[in-house]
Amino acid sequence: MTGAASHPSRPRRRLIQTVVHACDALALLRDSRDPVKLASLAAALKLAPSTAFRIVDTLCAKGFVERDGRRGYRPAPPPKQRSFRIGYAAQSSEFAFSRAVADSIVQAARAANLELLVADNRYSKSAALRNADHFVRSKVDLVIEFQTVSEIAPVIASKYHAAGIPMIAVEIPHPGATFYGADNYRAGQIGGHYLGSWAKKHWNGQVDEVLLLELELAGPLPQSRLTGLLDGILAVLPKLPRASVLHLNGNGQFEASLAAVRKHLRSSSAGRVLVGAVNDPSVLGALCAFEEAGRPEHCAAMGQNASEEAREEMRRPGTRLIGSVAYFPERYGPEIIAIALEILNRRAVPPAVFAKHRLVTPQNVNQIYPTDLIGRISRL
Repeated sequence: MTGAASHPSRPRRRLIQTVVHACDALALLRDSRDPVKLASLAAALKLAPSTAFRIVDTLCAKGFVERDGRRGYRPAPPPKQRSFRIGYAAQSSEFAFSRAVADSIVQAARAANLELLVADNRYSKSAALRNADHFVRSKVDLVIEFQTVSEIAPVIASKYHAAGIPMIAVEIPHPGATFYGADNYRAGQIGGHYLGSWAKKHWNGQVDEVLLLELELAGPLPQSRLTGLLDGILAVLPKLPRASVLHLNGNGQFEASLAAVRKHLRSSSAGRVLVGAVNDPSVLGALCAFEEAGRPEHCAAMGQNASEEAREEMRRPGTRLIGSVAYFPERYGPEIIAIALEILNRRAVPPAVFAKHRLVTPQNVNQIYPTDLIGRISRL
């Protein structure tokens, strides 16, 4: 065989000239600082004025071009994006964590030019149900639901489903909702491993009791924080007797946890107690009970959330709060609002999106949260 190899010729494009002229007209109008008269447009495109008119008139009818009186034609401004109305049902103003989540959602919604209706669930079944009815009546486009009582999650989800309103559930799963929140078991493991390592270093691994403060009304998912915490402790202290593990219901609140641990300490003489709780208010209530009993050195505690009050406690000299697993609620807003916009624009989203976690301790709290120090100085 001689000569160069032959190449198959590329297929010739079959362009629709009317579409080509329309595209050229749009390009010309967009490149011009001023409106363009029909005669100038026809001349530039080398078209008869009647043909140029039909093309530009069609572009006007479809919203790509607009007429500027006698001055000529110009590109039409882009259509305004529909303004969505979103409902946000906050967990409660009682907790620093939920206040931080609410603040971040409000700021993120404002940055995205969304109308946001805010209601407070007040850590209450009746308030959460009332707020759900309010959002349905308000015909919101989407709801961000942060309510704690797992028992009513199906009821709330049913209300929104019947109204055709999509939902993002924060921290507590709701049927049919996109979940955003903690990777609960993993967060518990992080805290438990550190708690066990602390006991191994400071108590030679000798632990008399493990107190786990639960939040029963929130259901099984937040409970998995404590499962992970215990597994984390046992990974370091595998010989820890299971009989030494005690579960108390602190309801995720300072006062309820204080009362539960105060009552327990009246009958317990354990000298080395590891304390884990479902959140920071609960673990701080437990620590207060140990201090009231004059036994703070008998415990070492691990929180969940690394919320403002826990960070303040970790800065206190001699604290027995040796750490708290951070959830960074101040970052929830941008991520949740981004998910909301994906849903509203009918794009696929994963069924669950998890927050990132990091262990905060008295040793690194100022490095992870340096802005706390600025706030403290400004209050002086």
